[in-house]
Amino acid sequence: MAIALFDVRKWQTTVDLRTGQTVNSDSRQVNMMRSILDRHPYPGDVNLESNQWVTDIALNLVEEYQPGFVFLSYSQLYFSRRFSHLPGEEWQQMVGHVFDEIARFERESGFQALVVGSGEMVPLKGYIDLSQLDGVATASNWSTTYAGVYDPSPADLEYVQSHPHIARVVSQAEFVSHFHNGEDIRPHLPDFLLMAREGYAFKALSASLRPLANLTAWNHSIPVSDNLGEVETITEVRPLIEANFRTRKTALVIVEGIGSADFRRSHQMSKNGLDWHFYEPGEGQFLALTTGRHQLFSFPPGYLYYPEDGDSKEYPFSSYFDQLPEDTVAQAYGGKSIAVGNRSMFMHMTSGANISVECFSRGLYNHGNMAVIGDGA
Repeated sequence: MAIALFDVRKWQTTVDLRTGQTVNSDSRQVNMMRSILDRHPYPGDVNLESNQWVTDIALNLVEEYQPGFVFLSYSQLYFSRRFSHLPGEEWQQMVGHVFDEIARFERESGFQALVVGSGEMVPLKGYIDLSQLDGVATASNWSTTYAGVYDPSPADLEYVQSHPHIARVVSQAEFVSHFHNGEDIRPHLPDFLLMAREGYAFKALSASLRPLANLTAWNHSIPVSDNLGEVETITEVRPLIEANFRTRKTALVIVEGIGSADFRRSHQMSKNGLDWHFYEPGEGQFLALTTGRHQLFSFPPGYLYYPEDGDSKEYPFSSYFDQLPEDTVAQAYGGKSIAVGNRSMFMHMTSGANISVECFSRGLYNHGNMAVIGDGA
C-alpha cells in the first residue's frame, strides 16, 4: 500500500493513496517524512524560495534515505511567467536562481544532473472561445494549445474549421491512425482535436480560470544538457539515464518554463513530440521522459475526464490520474529512488519513485506539502 502524507503547517495526516481512506502508519520512512515536511513548509508556486524548497528536501532525503536515483522538477519559473508579465532583469535573476539551486544540489549530494528545459514561452495574443459550441469542448488547466470537441454539430465544425486562430482540426480516426503505436487508448477520446496557433489559448471546460500572461510556444524541440550523452528525442532520455546510473549517481532534472535562450548549461536540442504534435509542460511530457515512450493516448489532448470522476474513483488526491505509472526509469533503477518537485501530482504519478514529495497546490492556492511513500520504500 502506498501511503500519502499531508502536511499543512503543524498538522499532518496519512491516507491510503489509492482509496483516500485515513490510515495509521508508524514506519521508519513515514516518520522520516513527517520530520522532513515539518521542517520545510511549502512557500508557494510563484515564490522564488520554492526552488530552494525542492533542493533542501532533496538533500535531506539524500542524507537520510540515501537513494541512488533522483528525479527533480523546478516549476516556479513556469508558474511565475505564465501568470505575470516579468521585467527582463527580474526574469533573468529567477533563471539564474534555479540553475544555482541545481548546482547546489549537485555539489552537496554528489549526483550528476541531466537537465531538461520544458520549452520556450511566448506572450498571450488572445483567446479562442469555444463556450458557444453545441457540443462539449474541453481543454486543460495545463494545456493552452490543444482542446477536444465531443458530439459537435455541423455548425460547430464549420466554426472551428474556419477560425483564423485554430491551426488544425483533427478527427479522432485521423489522430488514432496517425499516432497510435499500440498503447492502450483511453475512453472519451475527443471526436475532434483542435490545435491553436502559437500565442493563442482555448477557453473551454477545464481551461485555466486565471488570466494568462504567457503560454507555451510551439516547442517542437527542447533543450537537454549534453553532459551525459546525445539525445535526439526526449524518449531517449530514459535509456541515457539508465546507461549512466549504473556507474554514477545520476539525477534527472526538469526545469519548466524555459527553452534554449535561457538554458544556462551546454545543451542539445531534442525532439519534443511526434510529427506536428508537441508536448506542452504536463503529464505527457513528464511520462515521455520517465518511461521513454510517447504518451499521446494515456492522457490525450482534450481528454474528457469528468465522466470517470466520483466517490468511487481511485487515487482521489491525484486529479484525473487513476493508476500509478509502470516501467519508469526510477523503477528500472531497482534501488532506492526519490522524486521531489514544486509540481503537484506529477511527482508521484509520473516518476515511479519509492518516495516522492511535492507541493499540494491547486490553481496556485497553497494547501501544503504531500509525500508519497511507496510499497517498496
